[in-house]
Amino acid sequence: MNVFRILGDVSHLLAIIILLLKIVKSQSCAGISGKSQILFALVFTTRYLDLFTTFISIYNTIMKVVFLICAYITVYMIYVKFRKTFDSENDSFRLEFLLVPVIGLSFLENYSFTPLEILWTFSIYLESVAILPQLFMISKTGEAETITTHYLFFLGLYRALYIANWVWRYYTESFYDQIAVVSGVVQTIFYCDFFYLYVTKVLKGKKLSLPMPV
Repeated sequence: MNVFRILGDVSHLLAIIILLLKIVKSQSCAGISGKSQILFALVFTTRYLDLFTTFISIYNTIMKVVFLICAYITVYMIYVKFRKTFDSENDSFRLEFLLVPVIGLSFLENYSFTPLEILWTFSIYLESVAILPQLFMISKTGEAETITTHYLFFLGLYRALYIANWVWRYYTESFYDQIAVVSGVVQTIFYCDFFYLYVTKVLKGKKLSLPMPV
């Protein structure tokens, strides 16, 4: 395990903690896409089924369990505990537009046609697009709270660090996972505009705002 992998995991965990703290402190899930959080919970569930079949390391097991627990706590807070603050009107992205092609692609492009492998592949493809409902919600409302933008920044940073991790592994171990790399690059591309706005606005103390869709 290299430093890029560890920093990526830390960034990912920090993003989730920021989101949970935002909800708990404000007693509100306003501005947060419940649909994106459902997709992330689905990503972790289908990816970490190997918890029951394969032991890699204590670190690996702990991180998987933590991500699973945090994902479902977030979904619970949005749809149960603080459901009255949930902006369902603006969280209107059609999930079938993501799930149907991702499921189809998982059956067509995978390393082994077995249930666990197909579900793992599904989780990789789904993670690359899971943030789209959140980005769509921001574009629909025209703005995002600063805490939410911090969450998105660290989530995007996690993917960027994982790309660095794959580059490092390629040059040091000759290891190359085409599915993970391509999906990670696609996901990072979705964050590019956001990164620019984060650096030029949020880091300068301005509120992130976007043009309202026509």
